Amino acid sequence: MPTLHLMCGKIASGKSTRATSLAGEHSALLLSEDYWLARLYPDQIKSVGDYVRFAHRIREVLGPLVIDLLAAGNNVVLDFPANTPADRQWLSGLAQAAKVPHRLHYLQIDDDTCRGRLHARNLRGEHDFAATEAEFDLITSYFQAPQADEGLDVVVYRL
Repeated sequence: MPTLHLMCGKIASGKSTRATSLAGEHSALLLSEDYWLARLYPDQIKSVGDYVRFAHRIREVLGPLVIDLLAAGNNVVLDFPANTPADRQWLSGLAQAAKVPHRLHYLQIDDDTCRGRLHARNLRGEHDFAATEAEFDLITSYFQAPQADEGLDVVVYRL
């Protein structure tokens, strides 16, 4: 049975690294929001508002594709942040539409560790987006950990 794997965690918590590992473990197709954003909208994301607008456009296109891939029997890993109840509802809804199970991989990492990883990642230049300290604080302020009443199949990773 194909499964939709979803990622939840703060900036620099290790979502993309875990997503890559999951794709290999499950012979899954990996779709990364950051990859698509960086290539479709280079140098156009200057604010959280820009991110929200462009991410919504990508979701409109990729949502039906993900449903079709799952319905065709493919495992899919979505490296998209499932960091709010609304995000998680939309993402798990893709699995529901394809009539397959989902699994939410929640990386429960403290802010200080994420900040350290973010600074190191920014120095290495290995990520499509280099968030500033202020952007980390702003984006983290929107983060909401998954709750039991959301009805999700959650696997928690703690550091």
